[in-house]
Amino acid sequence: MADAGTLTPRQEMLLRLIIKEHVETAGTVASRVLVERYDLGVSPATVRNEMAHLEELGYLLQPHTSAGRVPTDQGFRYFVERLMEEGSLPQNEQRTIAHQFYQARNRIEEWMPLASTVLAKAAQAAAILTAPRTTRSIFKHLELIATHGRAVLLILVMEGGTVEQQMLALSEPMTQNALREAADRLNQSCAGKDADQIKQHMHEFPPLEADIAQLVLSTMQSAEGEPSDEFYYHGLSDLLQAPEFAVAEDASNALVRVLEERSLLQAVVAETLTPSVGIGSVRVLIGGEGRWDELRTCSIVLARYGVADYATGALGVVGPIRMHYGRAISAVRFVANVLGELVYDIYQPDFRSDFQVESLERTDDSLN
Repeated sequence: MADAGTLTPRQEMLLRLIIKEHVETAGTVASRVLVERYDLGVSPATVRNEMAHLEELGYLLQPHTSAGRVPTDQGFRYFVERLMEEGSLPQNEQRTIAHQFYQARNRIEEWMPLASTVLAKAAQAAAILTAPRTTRSIFKHLELIATHGRAVLLILVMEGGTVEQQMLALSEPMTQNALREAADRLNQSCAGKDADQIKQHMHEFPPLEADIAQLVLSTMQSAEGEPSDEFYYHGLSDLLQAPEFAVAEDASNALVRVLEERSLLQAVVAETLTPSVGIGSVRVLIGGEGRWDELRTCSIVLARYGVADYATGALGVVGPIRMHYGRAISAVRFVANVLGELVYDIYQPDFRSDFQVESLERTDDSLN
């Protein structure tokens, strides 16, 4: 008899087959179907007994007395952790995805829409992504724009493309020319420096520029490590056609709310991809894991991508609980690796790995 933590080889085989059938059909799975389709070499009665044990252990559920059984969230968790064969995306799909990113490698603004599109297609689920955010802000450029009276708009651009805006009030009005000259001096002094390096030169600035530099420091420090609040999506309309959502309005509405409520997604990403989770590591949430009731009808596969200690983002896919986990995980991991190479190229140009950069170039050449 298996305990709640370990199943016998036959029980594991049956759980794997039941999940395979349920993923493909979205319906219940009967013992007779398993015996006939997979030539198990045992009677339907034996399979029913094993399925009853799996139900007692919490891995299966019988929706109706006369119906077959379906996997529970616990059953899917056991499958993901112990039985799943992850594999990898087919080589032709990998080449196609790498080629698309190679073409867009110098156009950062295209990365997120492209990544969401290819990830949704590869994983056959709805894709969600956040843009990479710096974990160490580097000053690039500053603009000061006079608005009215003593009010000035400060626009701070950091390496990697992050832009922050702040309003500040001067002790007395200044002309736009004077503001431009102050900004030019700060740009010359601060370009390419992080907050700690700028702080070391604070004593060199005249009073006005020191006040502006202090605001710049505060802005840079608050941006460091802050998760992006902008999510990119693709594939939601296709996902809503899945039986779980197409015939259940409550489930469909819940899924839409999950993807539209940024605060919920931010909380899920922040709590799932904690700083201790390594770049490229994949995390799987099944049915909300008892923590997020809004996610009880779906599963999420998430990964962090980018360059540790420089810039990172999150990406993943959302689907029904009967998701094809092996394919989803391999797709998430592959796209995370490709995005990581591109971010590495942008944030560490002086320390690029020739192998990483050339891997996309070789892929592109092989397709020409």
